[in-house]
Amino acid sequence: MLIRMKTVLLMLALAVLLALIAATAFVAIGVYNIAATVQHTRPVYWLLDVAMRRSVKLRSAAIETPALDDDTRIRNGFAHYRNHCLQCHGAPGIAPEPFALGLTPAPAALVATAREWPAKDIFWVVKYGIKMSGMPAWEYRMTDQEIWDVVAFVEHMPALSPADYQRWDRGMPARPAGTVPAVAAPSAPAAPGDVQAGRLAIDQYLCATCHQIPGIVGANRHVGPPLNGIGTRKYIAGVLPNTRENMVRWLRHPTAVDPLSAMPDLGVTEKDARDIAAYLYTLKDVE
Repeated sequence: MLIRMKTVLLMLALAVLLALIAATAFVAIGVYNIAATVQHTRPVYWLLDVAMRRSVKLRSAAIETPALDDDTRIRNGFAHYRNHCLQCHGAPGIAPEPFALGLTPAPAALVATAREWPAKDIFWVVKYGIKMSGMPAWEYRMTDQEIWDVVAFVEHMPALSPADYQRWDRGMPARPAGTVPAVAAPSAPAAPGDVQAGRLAIDQYLCATCHQIPGIVGANRHVGPPLNGIGTRKYIAGVLPNTRENMVRWLRHPTAVDPLSAMPDLGVTEKDARDIAAYLYTLKDVE
């Protein structure tokens, strides 16, 4: 019996080793076509879809859904949907923008989603996004109230004909393309930043696409300086004394501090700037 058990374990270990070798070779050779002009294979698409649905359902289980049938909420949701969601998902009688037509996986037709998905699952996806799908997280750009408004509109959208949508659209004032809503000044003294929240916010403001940041996974090539040791540097961007308030000021409005800076204004809120600053000040080691 002992010999048989050892044989079985040995065979399992060998099978795992062969699978790892095969997977490594598959990646190293470049067999899988990552072009967005070619859809995932059926098994890969099925695996990604099932993993996504199960992941969302697990994490949305404790969310309580508010009343979504209020007409004002639905109208507000329409405005947010038109400004932020229409470009990728389209609407009754409205095609997505050309860039969205090239996304793989293709953005979902939300009329079908509204019929099949619970509202709390839609809320979770809008708030937190989906990795490797093009679906962004709106947590840092919309309040929970606004996200629920969007969900209310999505839930209502199956009842809209193309003519209904066009009528709603004509009755809604336009917002210039590319504008970012103004960030209101804080009404109370700012609280110290939250380090963990700042670590998450860094990703949402694309900091790692330009900077190498310890503890943050991002691009392999960078156009900005590495941020290791930023917590102990004397100056921020070579122009501001390195204080917490100056760091918040720099994160929110870098071009106002230095008009020649290549760092753009990203619409960072006061709270997110303080959280990001709190995380950056933990980076004291110069590697």
